[in-house]
Amino acid sequence: MLSEKLKTETLSNHQQLEKKLVAQMKAIRSEADYAALLQLFYTYFGALEKRIDQYITPAILADYADRRKTEALAKDISDLGAEPLSLAPETSLPPINNQLEAFGALYVIEGSTLGGKIISKMMAQQLALENNKGLSFFNGYADKSNEMWEKFKESLNLQPKSSVEEQTVIDSANETFLKFKQWFDHNQAQLS
Repeated sequence: MLSEKLKTETLSNHQQLEKKLVAQMKAIRSEADYAALLQLFYTYFGALEKRIDQYITPAILADYADRRKTEALAKDISDLGAEPLSLAPETSLPPINNQLEAFGALYVIEGSTLGGKIISKMMAQQLALENNKGLSFFNGYADKSNEMWEKFKESLNLQPKSSVEEQTVIDSANETFLKFKQWFDHNQAQLS
């Protein structure tokens, strides 16, 4: 199954990015700090979703419209008293030139919802956030997170028709993790 190969073959890049993000989340002490972190997700995921939109539609992934994260991120940033920044430039994104590469990038975005409940709880406690203020992105699909992940994996597993196509998806997911880490490193100053 492609979804299992992806988990294994992207583990290193995933863990490197996750380590940086978790350290930054633990250091957040104010709503402004948190908004700055959300800006990194918004600017990167927003630009990435625009690229993905060119290749994945509801005809390919029936619930694709429900999987977009940019609106939730913009709402959270606004709820925290900031304005969403401009999206990342094309040069900061992985190449997405076909449906397989789009699914590889979407794998990274969708995977970000899995730890969302833990992060949401952590941010709410750290910052004493009330009424889910600023938490719609990390709350993701709420009680449906596992169900949405399983549905995504089913669609993902149907995409490649050969080992070469599987590798295209894997390479795209790895590149998406890598580019997000580079984006984080490049823009980390705004978090300080």
